[in-house]
Amino acid sequence: MTFGEKKKILVVDDEENLRHMLQVMLKKLGYQADAAADGAQALEKAAAGGYSFILCDIRMPVMDGRAFLANCARTGIGATVIMMSAYGSVDDAIDCMKLGAYDYISKPFNSDEISLVLKKAEERERLKEENSKLREEVGRGCSFGNIVSRSDKMAEIFQVVRKLSGHKTTVLILGESGTGKELIAKALHYNGARKDEPFVAVNCGAIPAQLLESELFGHVKGAFTDASHDKAGLFEQAHGGTLFLDEIAELPLPLQVKLLRVLQEEEIRRVGGATSKKVDVRVVSATSKDLSAEVAAGRFREDLYFRLNVFALSLPPLRERLEDVPLLVDHFLRKYGERMGAPGVRPGSEAMRALVLYSWPGNVRELENCIERCLVLCEGDVLDLSSLPETVRRCAGLGRRATDGNQDSFSIKKGAEAMERALIARALEQTSGNRTHAAKLLEISHRALLYKLKEYGLG
Repeated sequence: MTFGEKKKILVVDDEENLRHMLQVMLKKLGYQADAAADGAQALEKAAAGGYSFILCDIRMPVMDGRAFLANCARTGIGATVIMMSAYGSVDDAIDCMKLGAYDYISKPFNSDEISLVLKKAEERERLKEENSKLREEVGRGCSFGNIVSRSDKMAEIFQVVRKLSGHKTTVLILGESGTGKELIAKALHYNGARKDEPFVAVNCGAIPAQLLESELFGHVKGAFTDASHDKAGLFEQAHGGTLFLDEIAELPLPLQVKLLRVLQEEEIRRVGGATSKKVDVRVVSATSKDLSAEVAAGRFREDLYFRLNVFALSLPPLRERLEDVPLLVDHFLRKYGERMGAPGVRPGSEAMRALVLYSWPGNVRELENCIERCLVLCEGDVLDLSSLPETVRRCAGLGRRATDGNQDSFSIKKGAEAMERALIARALEQTSGNRTHAAKLLEISHRALLYKLKEYGLG
């Protein structure tokens, strides 16, 4: 073990001879050892960081072991602390472990005892680190900002969100209803420097046009009939943080002009007010409409469109990431199962097949509502086909057989072929028989599709 690889240990004891003896012993065991004469001195050294372990006496003048442990917890010192006691008091040791000590060792001790307790502590730290890395890896692969996914398309979006979250860049999120646009907006906010400031969301289509200006920019007392007092608007409420403007395409044209001015000048004027006020707000907007088409139709200002569309994120519909369906089903079963007193419910094979084959026009929101409904109807621990809505069973082809195979078969090969045949048939139906477009939906080459059409007799 080279010097750079040595773990640093701090020895804390009021007896100088013991400190020196332990330093020599620890250096022979391959550690780098420093020393402190009491808890107060040890706190100063530990605060500088770099120590993996601290060997600390329980009874010392100035600051004893208990007080040292309490101060370690308060100041966030993360080193593993092992207590030493010449009195052999189990009660003292237990009290210290309650305060955060990892273990204790009784004086007098020999080199082997010290070596054993440190090896145990090292193994514990190694397992903690591995566990932390594993949780981080699982989190990176399956969820981000409360969004559950394993698809490559969503992984690319997560990567972009991580890069964007640290900047004030205006972002436009595009996607069908129910694809998780607000979740992405929250991920942009809570993974960036503004995470401790407000996240304020408003649906521009849910508020009457005559009230929306006051809602966004606020008003002063007497500005209109019901303005009995001054009111801060959503821009002021979101100062320092993020304002999420959902369904931005529904914003009336007169308000589009005022929003553009706010984005350019970074200041607002309350309705009826005479002065402007600076605001520091990151604006993230979203729409399920084609904004470029809205611009062409004269319903949305081109200059505002370009100002909002500094960076666009397009969320894929659920039908284009069907590999996420089993993961989402499991997520929603756990989420609603705990709330509804049915934590152990799992989908049966036919039910899962139907859920995967359905096209989900309402996307993730529709799937979530479907699972909640199923848990109300489900009896027992298995979510079966009869619990699913008729539209899911019918559209998935499970009114009669989607597979033309034996539903009682346990063959993975036959099941995979059946699902592939059903997906191809549905893609051709959705594209009105256009094989090139169907191949794109299926994410396979045109040649591969032609081969499978011939293989399954669908050509």
